[in-house]
Amino acid sequence: MYLLGYDIGSSSVKACLVEAESGKTVASDFFPKVEMRILAEKPGWAEQEPESWWDNLKLAHRSVMAQSGVNGEAIHAIGISWQMHGLVLVDKRQNVLRPSIIWCDSRAVPYGEKAFSAIGKEKCLSHLLNSPGNFTAAKLAWVKENEPQLYERIDRWMLPGDYIGMRLTDDVVTTVEGLSEGIFWDFKENRLSDDVLDYFGFDRSFFPEIKPTFGIQGVVSARAAKELGLKEGTPVCYRAGDQPNNALSLNVFNPGEMASTAGTSGVVYGVLDKINYDPLSRVNTFAHVNHTANRTRLGVLLCINGTGILHSWMKKNTISAGLSYNDMNALAAQSPIGSKGISIIPFGNGAERILENRETGCSIHGIHFNTHQQADLIRAAQEGIVFSFQYGMEIMAGMGMDIRMIRAGNANMFLSPVFRQTLAGVSGATIELYDTDGAAGAAKGAGIGAGIYADNKEAFGSLKKGAVVEPSVAERAQYRDAYERWKSYGSIEKSIEHDRQLE
Repeated sequence: MYLLGYDIGSSSVKACLVEAESGKTVASDFFPKVEMRILAEKPGWAEQEPESWWDNLKLAHRSVMAQSGVNGEAIHAIGISWQMHGLVLVDKRQNVLRPSIIWCDSRAVPYGEKAFSAIGKEKCLSHLLNSPGNFTAAKLAWVKENEPQLYERIDRWMLPGDYIGMRLTDDVVTTVEGLSEGIFWDFKENRLSDDVLDYFGFDRSFFPEIKPTFGIQGVVSARAAKELGLKEGTPVCYRAGDQPNNALSLNVFNPGEMASTAGTSGVVYGVLDKINYDPLSRVNTFAHVNHTANRTRLGVLLCINGTGILHSWMKKNTISAGLSYNDMNALAAQSPIGSKGISIIPFGNGAERILENRETGCSIHGIHFNTHQQADLIRAAQEGIVFSFQYGMEIMAGMGMDIRMIRAGNANMFLSPVFRQTLAGVSGATIELYDTDGAAGAAKGAGIGAGIYADNKEAFGSLKKGAVVEPSVAERAQYRDAYERWKSYGSIEKSIEHDRQLE
């Protein structure tokens, strides 16, 4: 018996096949092998063609099936994870109407800000747990105002994972977790937000049917079964946004537990058992995968847009040809803590929530031509990413979160010893690394949704802890000094206060 998971990222689409009984991954792959194209017609825009997700899913799926030799009829459940906050629009024939406006697109910021003011800040925060910000609802509002003829043709809006679910099952459904990440869910009333829908003037017929996060959400159609070599009727029984799903893949279900990722963007995500929010909406509170009306489980999400994409930019534009990411990590270790005084502010991938949706750009400070080398620049980039994490984690601490331990997959930026040692050093938290990923998590989530596993303890009983990074007491002061210098170069608080005065 096997479980299949898909993870729809903005860089690639991954498929993973898990043997249900052992919990072991038997095959996984991703496509494309270079980063998936992001369309950017204007500064701050970011779009992708949903069809490209499906095309790459099919390539990854076929590779996994060929590697494993497993027959499609042996797959008993399918789960889906996706890049959060994207917007997909289809007509009555389920044809995509325009490219998806994805998570790092900044164009909707003014629409969210106006809604925040018009609905009322206290009302938004106490009911939505967030400002409408730059999330899916605000992106749909942008389409309504700027593409009115297209808007008239909309039959359903969807999140990226809902689109993949539609391609698998022909059904358009979503979950409370999905609606909350789009800022459509009223946590006090436990229903779609009348305030958001009425303010933006959204037609309620646009909204997908709501299904549980765990449970049968549809079954594989005859068309999809033929395309993928699956059994018609195979249940799709789990879906979640990539960060709640990453937490699930690391068995983070309970209050106080924390998870982190550092791919294109970077995230620290913790679970709360009570309604809470940041009054400035710099970190965001959504429904976690196991949230119900009777059992509060909320995920507090700190997101930094400029994470792995900064590392990638450094590789493409400033590093000697032929150096791999492993080479870069080794070079970074040759520079001392603090990068000999260089500070890099990593906010170059669109508006940043921890800066109250401001788009400040990336900046580099403190370079001396006679003393600094490649190694110092690489380390400064990695430290700058970690320091942006720390800035956000201090906001989370102000909400009452006690960050003593962070679980992460042994992938992306966490492959760098400098990155993980800096995170432990500046935060004082222990870092635990696991060999898992979002696609494997989605597969096991499907196992829970299908009833193959009784609960998360059974689903993730096979999860093995790898490296553990403890904070160094001896080096803590050096990390903190470098962080304070980074903050002073960034002038983050001063910049925000200046903008507030202008407003």
